[in-house]
Order: sequence, then structure tokens, then C-alpha cells
Amino acid sequence: MHKFSKFISKHNIMILIIGILLLIPAIYCYLNTRINYDILVYLPEKIDTIKGQNILADDFGLGYVMIDTKEEHKINSLEDKIRDIKGVNEVISIYDIIGTSIPKEMLPDKVVDKLYNDNTTIMMVTFKENTSDDLTISAVRKLRDVVGDASRVSSMTSMVIDTMDLSEQEIVAYIVIAVILCLIILTVATDSYVIPGLLLLNIGMAIVYNMGTNIIFGQISYITKAIVAVLQLGVTTDFSIFLYNKYTIAKTKEKDKRIAMSRAIMDTFQSVIGSSLTTFVGFLALCTMDLTLGTDIGLVMSKGVLFGLVCVMTIFPALILTFDDFITKTNHKKLFPEFKRIQKFVLNNYKVLFVIFILLMIPAYIGNKNYDVYYKLDDSLPKDLPFHVANSQLANRFGIKSAEIALISKDIKTTEVEKLVKELKDVPGMSLVLAPNTLISEDIKYLLPEEALAIVNNDKYQLIVMNSDYEIASTKLNKQVNLVEKIVKKYDHKGIVAGEGALMKDLVTIADHDFHMVNYTSIIVIFIVMLIVLQSIGLPIILILAIEFAIFTNMACAYYLGTRLPFIASIVVGTIQLGATIDYAILMSTKYLEERQKKKREKKQAMEKTLKNTVPSIITSALCFFAATIGVGLYTKIDMIGSICTLLARGSIISMLVVILILPALLLIFDKFIMKTTRFKEDK
Repeated sequence: MHKFSKFISKHNIMILIIGILLLIPAIYCYLNTRINYDILVYLPEKIDTIKGQNILADDFGLGYVMIDTKEEHKINSLEDKIRDIKGVNEVISIYDIIGTSIPKEMLPDKVVDKLYNDNTTIMMVTFKENTSDDLTISAVRKLRDVVGDASRVSSMTSMVIDTMDLSEQEIVAYIVIAVILCLIILTVATDSYVIPGLLLLNIGMAIVYNMGTNIIFGQISYITKAIVAVLQLGVTTDFSIFLYNKYTIAKTKEKDKRIAMSRAIMDTFQSVIGSSLTTFVGFLALCTMDLTLGTDIGLVMSKGVLFGLVCVMTIFPALILTFDDFITKTNHKKLFPEFKRIQKFVLNNYKVLFVIFILLMIPAYIGNKNYDVYYKLDDSLPKDLPFHVANSQLANRFGIKSAEIALISKDIKTTEVEKLVKELKDVPGMSLVLAPNTLISEDIKYLLPEEALAIVNNDKYQLIVMNSDYEIASTKLNKQVNLVEKIVKKYDHKGIVAGEGALMKDLVTIADHDFHMVNYTSIIVIFIVMLIVLQSIGLPIILILAIEFAIFTNMACAYYLGTRLPFIASIVVGTIQLGATIDYAILMSTKYLEERQKKKREKKQAMEKTLKNTVPSIITSALCFFAATIGVGLYTKIDMIGSICTLLARGSIISMLVVILILPALLLIFDKFIMKTTRFKEDK
């Protein structure tokens, strides 16, 4: 490490040139990394509903898009225009059926009511590729243009498009808000007007490197893209602050600034390697989710921690050395207080604080267990988006809320299908069950156009179309889907129930599993890392206990404030908060151990010194994390992103308060336990 630090300090200009040149391929790769806006893509391939969706897409080309128009006399010409759109497979309306000399009266009333109502006609458009494929997205955009009103086109792809457009509009604002707020905090917390700019420039380069290397994954989710920059900014800022503080101290002892920087790099690396490693593995814990969105966020964020650390050890020292004279000229008195009253309060009242901690554990635990979670993806988006308007029209005019599809074998006899349909019709909340093979008699079936038959049958499967009165992702619908699956399996053990409702039901099950898996995994891996880094058994237990209490308190706030959280936020926030804020606890505890071991101070004296040296740094880091996330949380219209950022912003403040108020009390009360279970290094 000594040779490395000397090399960086000696060749600062070369380091900057290399860093700037590396931005070129990073930016190119960043711009060419595909962004995915369909959360359902991340469901595991092994579940039946995903298999069903793939069959619908591959064998039937089925992806519902319904067009609502009152201009009936233009339906045929509109169909022709839609068929010409690249990516469209088939287009069919009631006029394709009754226009073949079949009277409308010969069709079942329920079929007619779902296609033709109050002078409004629904056309079904199917696509050659799946919901989030680029070809389908392009086709739906053109479809909206052809129809002339985006709010008359309803489909999952429409939701993907509206999410994409809104996210792209907001992404720049996220960065600008986070940078401005962090700049204010850093200007107050540091002693130079230039350092905050250099610090943010360094982190900005690390973010670009991280985002550019995402091209190795092929694509990342829009949620990852939206939050990774602000999270990386919030999580790695304290590394840079630490190096700058070490450098200013080293300059008072060394006349040569390059020697001072070399020492600062070594001291910083030794100090932050443990905390950065815990943050790194904390994010990797997200990869244990069955919903592979966790892997997406986890890999990108853990990679971001590595890039942040590397840039702090290379780019930031080069920037400081290059602009050292300018930094000195723009020095100012630190505006940040030393928080002496807080330190005195903690020392004098640590037993009271411990009692408060014990008492607060009860409501924190209860709130953490009972906050409200929603799974319906479109609930996280503004109600005035075109796809929302279209869905509302379909629900109000035609009663179409949750369309489900049962895929059964082509070999199932018509009599058996009729029995199946009868049982499905008796399911509570089922408003429509249609098995096309049983609805239209053989003597008129030959009159139907091939497009109408191909859309519901092929040489492997036959479809049963259902519509529920229940809302997507509701408890009632989930129970209904479970019952439907049992009935379908009774007639065809390989039968599959697909559709958005079935997908949402599986999403609920998977999310519940992921929540527990991620939480337990993150605690275990972080405990193991701290066990190795701190050489202690007792200390990791106390640190995790403190931060888990902070996480419980954060999530409990949602319960007591009556806030509904998107399921993604409920899964990932705890792990991110644990990985990001455990640094504060490690900083304080390692300093306390140093005072107890090397300085041989008694516990209250050791804590006094610890609080004096760590509280300002912890508050600065927490406020930077808060600044990086709160602006996004308040600004965005996408609740999936806003909830995550708001929870992390609040979590950073709660973790900060727990570490500077509760953790000292725990360290003092369990001092003997810590000392007996910690292996101390012998002084050489």
C-alpha cells in the first residue's frame, strides 16, 4: 500500500488524464445500456405464470391492447393501419366476426358486451414480441399515434411506456437536486469552498464508471438507474471526507504535500476498508432475492461501492494535489458545530438512553411488522397517465379489471372443457368465463376469419378467457386465482393460469419470501465481515442490534403515519439502510476500542474522546446521505422510486441518531462483554 500511495501522490496529473480518458468509453457504454421498465420481467422463469406468459407471447402472440373508439365506420380502415405497424401480429374486433355474415345476435351476450357497448368498440391487438421488447414498445407508440389518443390504448406495454417517459423526464432532476443539497452540506461541513466541488466531481466520475460498466449485464432496471447515482453519492461521500481530513492533518506534520497525501491515502484505506467491505456485502445480499430485480440493484450498487473506493484512493488525491493552492486560498472557517452538548448529554444520561432504547423496541417491532404494502404496479404511478385513463375506461364501461387466461391442452375434450367452464363460473367474483371452442358451434365456426380463431387456439393449447370483478393484487383476487388454479389443474394437471392477476399473486408470494431472505442474509454476511474485521464476537452483535433497531424504527414510521409502501421498497430498504449506515456504527466502535485498548482509558473517558472525534463525521455523512435522497423522494412522481428514497433519507437520520445516542449507551453498558469477546492486536 505504501508503494501504491507514493505512486498516486507522485503522478497526480497522469492519474487525472487517465481518469478523464476512461470517462469516454464509460459514457458511451452508459448511453448504450438498455433500461428495462417492466418489473414483471424479473419474476423467476420457473413459475407457471411466467411460463404461461411466455406461451401467450410465443404461441399466440398475445399481449392485450384494447382500443376504445366511437368512430365505428372507420374501424376497418383503422384496422388496416394498425396491421401495417411493425411488430403487430393480429388485429380483431367484433366487426371482423359479424362482418362475415354472422349476425351479432348469434354471439353470446357476454362476448358482445365485452367488445361492443354504448356505441364504443374494443379492438384486440396482439404483438409478435413480449410486453417490454423494444419492437413491442415501438409498435404501441405508433399505435397511439394511429389512434390519435394515447389514453384509449390499454396494455402492460402502455404502462411500460408511460413509466419510461416519466422516468426519463425526471432523472436529470434527481441528480441536480442531490448535487445541490450535498454541495450545501459539504460547504458547511468542510473548511474550503473548492473541496465540495472536487469531492462531488470525484464521486460523479465514479458514478459514470459504475453506470458505464452496467453494459456487461445487458440491461438494468429503471429503478436501479434512478436510485443508484444518489445512493452511490450518499454512501461514498464519507470516504472522500475522511481522506481530505486525513490530508489536512498530515499537512501539519509534513512539509511536502505529496508525502502528506501518501500518508493520508494509507490511513484512509486502513480506516475505510472494513466499513466499505460491509457496505459491499450488504448490497450483495440483495442478490439472494428470487425477484431478480434484487440482483440488478445489488450488483450495480456493490460495484458502485468499489468504484467509489477506488476513485477516493486515486482520482480524489490527484484532484486535491492538482488544486491544492486553490484549495488553500479558498479556505474558510468551519461552519459546522462540534456538537459538544450532544456529547455531554450522552455521557451523563447513557443509562436513561438505554432504558429508552428498550422501551422503544416494542412499538418499533410492532410497527415494522404491520405497515401496509401494495403490489399493484400501476399504483406507484400518477393517475393522470394515459394508460391509467385507458384502464379506468375499460373498467367503468366494460367491467374489465383483471383479465386472466387459462392455458389447457388442445386434447382436452369439449365436454370436459364445458365442465371446467361451469366450475370457473361458480368461483366468487368471476364476471366472465369464455372458452371459444365451446361458445361457437361448429356450423358457424368455419365462417370466422382465421385471425379470430388463431388468437385463441393453436396446435398445442386452447384458451379460456376470464374476467374478475376484483382489483389486481388485492387479497380477494389472490385467493380467487388460487381457487382457479386448483380447478384448472383438476382437469389438466399441466394447465397454466396466466395474466396480470396471476402474476401479481405470485409476486406477493415471492416478495414475502424475498423480504425474509434478504434481511437474514444481509445480517449474517455483515456479521461475518465485522467478525473478521473487528476481531470481536460481542461488538458485531451490538452494532447490528443498534442498526436493526434503526431500521425497525424507520419502517414503523410508515405504519404509524399510515403510509402505504410499494413492495420493492419494503424488501430493499432495510438491507440498503443496514449496508449504508453500519459505517457510522463501525466508525464509532473502532474508535472506542482504540481508546480502550491503545490509550488504556477507562470506559467513560474513552467514550468522551470517541464522541468528540466521531460525532461531527457521523452527522456530516448522515446529512449527505439525507441530502442525496430526500430531494428525489419529494420530487419524483413515481412512488416506487420516491418511497425508496424517502425511506432511505429518513433512515439515514434515524441511524445517525441511534449511533450517536443509543450506541454509546450500549457500548458503555456492555463494555465488559465487549472487552472479553474482542481480540486485541499487540502493539509492535
